[in-house]
Amino acid sequence: MNFSKNHLRIKFALSVFAVLASLGASAQQLSGRLEWVDKIEMRVLEDGFIEKMNIKIGQHVKKGSVLLTMDQRKAKAELLKAKAMIARSKVEMDDANDELKRAKELYDRGLIADEELKDAKIKIAAAVAESEFANAALALAEVTLDRNILRAPINGIIITKNNHEGGVIYKTQQGDPLFTIAPSGKMLARILVSSQVLKRYRPGQKARVTVNGKHYNGVVYSQGVEAVRIEPKGAIYELDIIFNHNPQDLLRPSEIAKVIIQ
Repeated sequence: MNFSKNHLRIKFALSVFAVLASLGASAQQLSGRLEWVDKIEMRVLEDGFIEKMNIKIGQHVKKGSVLLTMDQRKAKAELLKAKAMIARSKVEMDDANDELKRAKELYDRGLIADEELKDAKIKIAAAVAESEFANAALALAEVTLDRNILRAPINGIIITKNNHEGGVIYKTQQGDPLFTIAPSGKMLARILVSSQVLKRYRPGQKARVTVNGKHYNGVVYSQGVEAVRIEPKGAIYELDIIFNHNPQDLLRPSEIAKVIIQ
């Protein structure tokens, strides 16, 4: 009985050792550097000057929060003008409907000719066209006003800022973006590997990323398809590992990352 128990213990220990050896053989520690997952460049779509810029580099922002406001006086004036056009077109439409109603009554009693009824119908058509034009002007004014405000498209961190309050902006002459946002709490560990190493892994494969002594769970995100350089031993490609982290960890691009891919 004791022999049987010892035999089972030895067999179990060997199987565990075999599993660990297998993991050790397949799990290779790789070294890379951190990169942003994505960067969103923000520009305005209307001319004007910056009235408020509520950001600074390194600031964390929430999706939908107002980051920049252009001078809105012209846009607001256009909106008021469009609303006035809507009100006027409504009066004209009511007047045209009343006139058509009277014209039909007179026409049915034989008191006016076909041309007079036709004129009343033409006036209705003109009022409808005017109403549609006013509605289009209102929609355009609302879009223009909205374009004077830049909101955060994601929960992110401000990584560049290239202007300031009072700065004059021409929409067709914007070289650099006003500012750039990267997602907060998510980064890439980018590793440079040979084509032979690249072939060992696949997107979605689990990985562990270590930065400054802290460990993060990640997955293989993408495999490079074009070589970043050619070395005597062969081509070198990018292997990206994506992982989430606490924004308070203050991870930054170019920091060294150690990666183990299972």
